[in-house]
Amino acid sequence: MNRRRFLLSGLPAAAAAASPRANHFLPASDYHYRRVQSYVENIPVPEYHWAPESSYERFRDIKYGVRLHWGLYSILGRPGESWPFLKMPFAERQRYQSLYQSWNPRGFDAHQWVDLFTECGMKMFAFTTKHHEGFSLFDTRTRVVRRADWTAPAGPRIEACDLAYSIMETPFRRDVVKELCDAAHQRGMLIDFYFSHPDWYDADFRPYAFHPLQVPSSNVLTTDYDEAKKRLGSELVIVPDPSPAAVNRMMARHRAQLTELLTRYGKIDMLCLDQWLGPQVWHQLRDTVLHLRSLQPDIMIRARGIGNYGDYYTPEGFVPGDKANTDTPWFVIYPLGSSFSYYRDETHYKGPAWVIRNLVDSAAKGGNFMVGIGPDGNGEFPLEAVRQLKEVGQWLRVNGDAIYATRARDGALWSEGPDVRFTRSKDSRTIYAFALQWPGETLRLASIPPRAGTGVRMLGANERLPWKPAGSGIEIQIPPGLQDESRRPCRHAWAFEIRSA
Repeated sequence: MNRRRFLLSGLPAAAAAASPRANHFLPASDYHYRRVQSYVENIPVPEYHWAPESSYERFRDIKYGVRLHWGLYSILGRPGESWPFLKMPFAERQRYQSLYQSWNPRGFDAHQWVDLFTECGMKMFAFTTKHHEGFSLFDTRTRVVRRADWTAPAGPRIEACDLAYSIMETPFRRDVVKELCDAAHQRGMLIDFYFSHPDWYDADFRPYAFHPLQVPSSNVLTTDYDEAKKRLGSELVIVPDPSPAAVNRMMARHRAQLTELLTRYGKIDMLCLDQWLGPQVWHQLRDTVLHLRSLQPDIMIRARGIGNYGDYYTPEGFVPGDKANTDTPWFVIYPLGSSFSYYRDETHYKGPAWVIRNLVDSAAKGGNFMVGIGPDGNGEFPLEAVRQLKEVGQWLRVNGDAIYATRARDGALWSEGPDVRFTRSKDSRTIYAFALQWPGETLRLASIPPRAGTGVRMLGANERLPWKPAGSGIEIQIPPGLQDESRRPCRHAWAFEIRSA
């Protein structure tokens, strides 16, 4: 047992030893963990349990998926999902909150979406059931009863209302979450529900996670008031503290919506919580997490807002530079463009080579990689994003055996230099070596011991490749025919299967 791992998260070694998952603690550097570590206990309460080993195994098998951000912001085609709302002038905020009245994505087809994801080699999708803006893309039966009137004559104020603020109150009036789940279940694709803890439309959720309505007690209720003031700037609005009744409504609606998501759409494989609430309501949120676990015991829950109660965490916008410093599983989330949501400027897409390199790098370190894209307000994906991701799918049809359901090699054996990565089969009899640059006539692998009977081939090519001992490693001979780029089985990266006798 590595004592340093516990010290990184502030957990006493003796207490950690008694935990059923002794190393199941988030890295101390995780941004969202730092936001809650002052009030969320490191060791979950005894009645809580993480997902079973079978769920962890299935999670580690995924390797590649897609993250879908879709909401009212998609109509505008601006980068940043809901976040630009915080900097909008009050009149623009008022118009934004009314955009649901024009939501009518006639181009949306759940089966076409899932077919596309399958063709692109993705094993799962994460879908935004509700982002911070508060607009629900599912048929919620909950009601919003307080919201902001941003253009009130005397300045922004809280007003009474009564609506679900959901897709069922739009001209579209279709539960896209249900349609996507039905299509995914038919195709055997794993489902991940994204759900935002905060809700910037519902005034009962003030002041949590940069809510545009802040209160005199924000610095007591939250751990982020200073940052909220910076984000809101001149648009900072102070309204009265929430009453006990408002707090109870907030937590009841939060739990009710999550209960709807986990009881009305069949088996859900992952729950992708986002942001956090605050120390004053942690016990209620913890009770909600225990309730959710009872509804779907096998579900993998993201750690955001709930600390070490989460089953996995998500490095955002980067691949960890080394293997994780805990055994908590991880799933990189990284937008293909400059934003997770739809953005009209298609020149910002990073390309198939970028996706492949990050996917290989993540798999080599024992993690998963999720690429982020967003459909437009009509429910259609940008053609350039589709083209790039289909090319990744073509690459995976050649090299998928070296990615899906693989594991990291022990210790530092996941790489050799900047351009070679490794994965292995679960039984460790097969090693896959990825050349991230074309190696030329030979590929030398110092960490592969020369053993008689070892077979080597390039995935996508039929012939066995000759090799010879080279020091304590091997040197693979690459046939002259493959030096012609047009005769190689794929582009961008090449996988070599090394199988022991």
